[in-house]
Amino acid sequence: MATWLGELDASQVRDVLTRRRDAADSHPRSLRGLADELATSASLKLACEELDRGCRDVLDAVIHLGDDATPDTLAERLRCTGKASRGDLKRALAVLRERALVWSAGDALKTVPGQRPTGDPRRVTPAPRAPRRVPVEPDLVEHAAVRPATAVVDGVTRLVDFCDAHEVGAGTRGLKRVAKALRVDEIRACLYLRLAYQTGLLAVEEHERRVLPTTASDAWRAAQPAVRLAALVRAWPRITRVTGRVEEVGERCRRDVLERYAELAPGEAFEHRDEVVNELVWTRPAAHCALSTEAVVEEAEALGLVALGALTSLGAAVLAGEEAEVAARFVPRAATTAHLRPDLTATVRGLPTRELSAVLDLCADGAEGGWQFTPQSVRRALDTGRGPDALLVELAAVAEHGVPRAVEQLVRDVAKRHGQVTVTAVACCVRAEDPALLAEIATRPSLAALGLRTLAPTVLASAKPAAETLALLRDAGYAPTAATADGVPLLDRVTRRRLEPPVRRSAPWRGWRLPLTDQELNRLAVSLVERERPRPRFVPPVAESRRMSAVRLLRDQSLVLRDAEVVLLAEALVTRTTVEIDVANGPRTSSKHVVTPVEHAAGNLLANLEPRGDRREFLVSHIRSVREIR
Repeated sequence: MATWLGELDASQVRDVLTRRRDAADSHPRSLRGLADELATSASLKLACEELDRGCRDVLDAVIHLGDDATPDTLAERLRCTGKASRGDLKRALAVLRERALVWSAGDALKTVPGQRPTGDPRRVTPAPRAPRRVPVEPDLVEHAAVRPATAVVDGVTRLVDFCDAHEVGAGTRGLKRVAKALRVDEIRACLYLRLAYQTGLLAVEEHERRVLPTTASDAWRAAQPAVRLAALVRAWPRITRVTGRVEEVGERCRRDVLERYAELAPGEAFEHRDEVVNELVWTRPAAHCALSTEAVVEEAEALGLVALGALTSLGAAVLAGEEAEVAARFVPRAATTAHLRPDLTATVRGLPTRELSAVLDLCADGAEGGWQFTPQSVRRALDTGRGPDALLVELAAVAEHGVPRAVEQLVRDVAKRHGQVTVTAVACCVRAEDPALLAEIATRPSLAALGLRTLAPTVLASAKPAAETLALLRDAGYAPTAATADGVPLLDRVTRRRLEPPVRRSAPWRGWRLPLTDQELNRLAVSLVERERPRPRFVPPVAESRRMSAVRLLRDQSLVLRDAEVVLLAEALVTRTTVEIDVANGPRTSSKHVVTPVEHAAGNLLANLEPRGDRREFLVSHIRSVREIR
């Protein structure tokens, strides 16, 4: 590599330094030192991560061929027989050469030894079709993102509350329980858990392997929905896995998705999601695979970062680090009241405050779109020691239109049966004032596991502990309460535990030096070339005709033009004659121009467009053909 670098001029060395900035930032003092930096495993990894699928195919083929790698053997291995495939091969070789990953040594193609191929390609993968764009109203995009963004804040909030009140294990069983409790599928529950972990709201207690809220969750839970949403979307890019997949993804994958949507003009949207995914997978295969990238796009849509095929202002804010400034547009303010309905449901306009959620969660079960009052949920509230009147007062304080008669009747009906049966821990005893009720319980088939025996008309003995006896009786439809041996009621209380948020790893230390600017790269390239090729102070360089000098430079900068076309372009440059050039505009498109070359420097051709005479610059590497004007 050092020998090849010694054959390059300053502009070509600068091109290598520009595309391999990590090597340039080490400030090499010679071309041999630059070659050593370019050949390190860390630098090669960074360079290969920037390659598209076509370039990666060509590099892998060169690695497989080893010492037998030549342009002809490479073309034969990759079956480059058509014009399009030969063009893809030339493009890939030019990109690899600019990045010092493949270079020529005579007729052979060389690369850094010791590299491992990522596959065994038999063709150069062509670029996929560019994603099609359709017009869209920006206001509709913003409006469409409100509902998913609100749902995510509500879902993570309910998740934190659920883990605070119930034992949730860290594993598949815990995930299934969370999904059932939140009434969402497991993929959505997994997204909520990952967001809560990354935001520092939940952590895993290592000894019991139980998911618990952290000390940071209380402040987050008490904050306005906009603050909660900003924290969640800020943490999303740092999640290392995608929901429903086992592959790891880095922050680069998620940012690539947002940046690709950010390239859309205002009022534009991508028509098909799969076209965006296919392009990202081809452009950066090191960071993307089809399934994981598609899952990342779905997550972005679920968070309100992408909607209707376009980037929302919230997604743009995530890229800029300004989430807090726009989050309020995507979620309503916290609601302090609920609408209690006669059908025993409760709904909230917006997101409930923590106090409102505590009241509704106490005596109702969470359901899709709100809460549902059931005998079991009301019994759960009475188990905490509240009487029916106190419970109805709490509901009235948060009821927007008062407590419906149906809800009040349900509370009083459950209260009449509540406490008719008590369980005393002996091992244990079941007591009731009504002998007929105890006789019914003793003969209930579903309670056979308790091994109930009659000790007295109002006392039954159970073979199971008090907690298990309480649970089975409640499953059978009764509403028992716990009591001490003296008959004093025991209230159900949930122990609230908090863990410290996990320490997030900071970004790796990158040294104190700032990246080199373009001017510094130019000076470094010149100094490396001049140091490698010192000129005698008093001996002038060998004179060379301007025409031959132009031919030599143009041939080095173009891997596409034939020798006759290079000579024709150099002749036009020296004599200021007019020629027709075909210039590439994209992977498969080009345009023809009639030009009079004026100047050639740093790989650019400055020419006058005929017949108007407007000046324009063309990259020599993008010129596909040159034709004489007759």
